[in-house]
Amino acid sequence: MKITVEISDPLLHKAREMATLEGVALRTLVERGLRRVVAEAKTDAPFKLRRASFKGKGLRPALRSASRDGILSLAYGRRS
Repeated sequence: MKITVEISDPLLHKAREMATLEGVALRTLVERGLRRVVAEAKTDAPFKLRRASFKGKGLRPALRSASRDGILSLAYGRRS
């Protein structure tokens, strides 16, 4: 895909020199830079866990001493 981008003259001059020294096209340097910026943006965003708490007093008294398996059995065993 072709696009038009305005780049400052000093930066473009340095980029062209670098491309020549590396023996690559200016396009290659631009793509390399864009890939790096995109990759960094993905890792910089911290994971945010949505708040899913609710009001209440926790488990019913009868279930407070039950095991995890017991609670799951009760929860899913009554499905019809």
